[in-house]
Amino acid sequence: MPIAIAKLSDPTVRALVTAINDNDRQSFLALLAEGATMSDDGSDRDLEQWVDREIFSSRGHMQVESEADGGRALIANFRNETWGEMRTAWRFDIDGGKVSRFETGQA
Repeated sequence: MPIAIAKLSDPTVRALVTAINDNDRQSFLALLAEGATMSDDGSDRDLEQWVDREIFSSRGHMQVESEADGGRALIANFRNETWGEMRTAWRFDIDGGKVSRFETGQA
């Protein structure tokens, strides 16, 4: 049973997932700490290039299945127009209400 986005425990993660699902790049980027980093399947990527390609230009959408670590670790079905749907794991490092790093990959 999916978790409603409004029920996610961590407010920063909740806002980030909302921005993804609303295809709101500006709100997404506003939630990132200066110098934020990310990795995909264990490899560091250029954050802005990755989010543009994997989320915003391809209409990415997350359906959260479970959360752990106070809402900073998610299992979600992620889909976009490029790759279709896949089960993914997400881990967020939050510093002062901003995402300083996130890691994602297939779950």
